[in-house]
Amino acid sequence: METGTVTAYVGIGSNLGDRAGNLLLGVRGLMEASFHVAKLSAIYETEPVGLDEDTPPFLNMVAEIKAIGITPTQMLARMLRIEYLLGRTDKSLKKPRTIDLDLLFYEQEYLDTPFLTVPHPRAHLRRFVLVPMNEVCATFNHPLLHKDMGSLLAECPDNSHVARWYPRIRESITSVSG
Repeated sequence: METGTVTAYVGIGSNLGDRAGNLLLGVRGLMEASFHVAKLSAIYETEPVGLDEDTPPFLNMVAEIKAIGITPTQMLARMLRIEYLLGRTDKSLKKPRTIDLDLLFYEQEYLDTPFLTVPHPRAHLRRFVLVPMNEVCATFNHPLLHKDMGSLLAECPDNSHVARWYPRIRESITSVSG
């Protein structure tokens, strides 16, 4: 791997506790792990895909990351450490989580090991990935499917709910007139 700057895309999600706060801590963790966060999508509230019906909804977003002299495996190792530090110790699939960091794409690389598969094997099948990816980089081409994010979103078989999330303003806040 060259020591130049690489571009990667990371999915960030949370459906336990202070979901928005967890996303913020995930972004901060990426920056503290020496990743330059070049772009962030909006936050989207999404229904859980492949989880129990009573699982709370997720907040999801995508970050475009710039990094220097790091392999995909090294990047994943740093992301796993961030998850661990933010309270995610169980990496089992199909469970609620305080934070989930997924390496979606790493340049145009293809890697398939027992530890890591890049591009993420289900990225093109998930609206909660494609909607924010399309926002951040609509023209990015999937390295294996050779289609841009807009095309993949239009063809996506997933019909789960994905909507832009806006924080609720507390009704108890009142303006003070003077």
